[in-house]
Amino acid sequence: MAQTRTIHSDPTQNETSHEDDLLCSNPQQNQEEQSSSSSEVDVTTSLIGSPGKYLSGESRVERAWAHWNKLGRPKFMVAPMVDNSELPFRMLCRKYGATAAYTPMLHSRIFTENEKYRNQEFTTCKEDRPLFVQFCANDPDILLEAARRVEPYCDYVDINLGCPQRIARRGYYGAFLMDNLPLVKSLVEKLASNLHVPVSCKIRLFPKLEDTIRYAKMLEDAGCSLLAVHGRTRDEKDGKKIRANWDAIKAVKNELRIPVLANGNIRHMDDVQSLLEETGADGVLSAETLLENPALFAGYRTADWVADNEEGNVVGKLDQAELLVEYLKFCEKYPVPWRMIRSHVHKLLGDWFRIQPHVREELNAQSRLTFEFLYNLVNQLRELGVKVPLYQKDTSAAQNSAEA
Repeated sequence: MAQTRTIHSDPTQNETSHEDDLLCSNPQQNQEEQSSSSSEVDVTTSLIGSPGKYLSGESRVERAWAHWNKLGRPKFMVAPMVDNSELPFRMLCRKYGATAAYTPMLHSRIFTENEKYRNQEFTTCKEDRPLFVQFCANDPDILLEAARRVEPYCDYVDINLGCPQRIARRGYYGAFLMDNLPLVKSLVEKLASNLHVPVSCKIRLFPKLEDTIRYAKMLEDAGCSLLAVHGRTRDEKDGKKIRANWDAIKAVKNELRIPVLANGNIRHMDDVQSLLEETGADGVLSAETLLENPALFAGYRTADWVADNEEGNVVGKLDQAELLVEYLKFCEKYPVPWRMIRSHVHKLLGDWFRIQPHVREELNAQSRLTFEFLYNLVNQLRELGVKVPLYQKDTSAAQNSAEA
């Protein structure tokens, strides 16, 4: 049976007026295995010692690296994505090369107050490691209360300091806390002084590089053990039109003593390797590209990133429809709200729907999804002759060329 970790509530609380907010199976069907999993969690596997309130700066840096090394120095990360980096999708990406993952951003206040929200938005299992659990927050005490609920089940508690969306402006969190650095510092210090797991942060750039470096150093001094840097500013929201600034990420990496992760401009594994080499970062995060291609870290790429005159790419053994079927099987094992599943179906099959738009219309007309409907939808596309391959580098051709 599935070994899933959730924080339980009365199953009747999952009733909602919107079909897509329902879990994709009855929570009561999974209560037995969830309870079993809860009792089996080995809390010690995620602890790195006592809270850090009495540690010197040097000791904190040493502990940050000791923890990172203990995790195996993972390089390929599933970035935090609202409604999209949930457990089944994380498990699919891990199967295809991701070596660590973030949860979707969780709202710290709602997480502490609402049992139904905790049940639906945070699930994990013993194979779901290393794991970053990300919160948005603007109150240190509320953030700590939320973090304490998840620290036995993760490897980092992460603070979202990078969300640039309007909802973050209205809620006063994410990148909009860049205007209140004393508050940001207090959030990090509160967790670093009271949690047993390390604190990580995910940030965006200031327009001026020196401000970004000053910001990153402040976070490190406050107790941040790992920093993920998105190479765009708060105002640079369109990742498809605005290139991420790898030079700025490199500058931050050179100034900090803790592990640094890089985020931005990842389309395929060539970009991953280039980003690691050019910035010196300790790992790479991917978001949007993974949504269309969860096998990114296994070396697959979509046709969008295969140039017409580029040699050395061959049709791979996987396509997005097969990846969707695997994702749905993970959802049957680890139930999540249908709205998340619907979003992934659109992302994974977007190119397929453009060839047969009436199939998309059938999906959109379905107010209540079922697994049977979605499996049949994939079969329907195949019967209509739709083929949208993923590509891989032809390693045999490269090897033959090198030998010649």
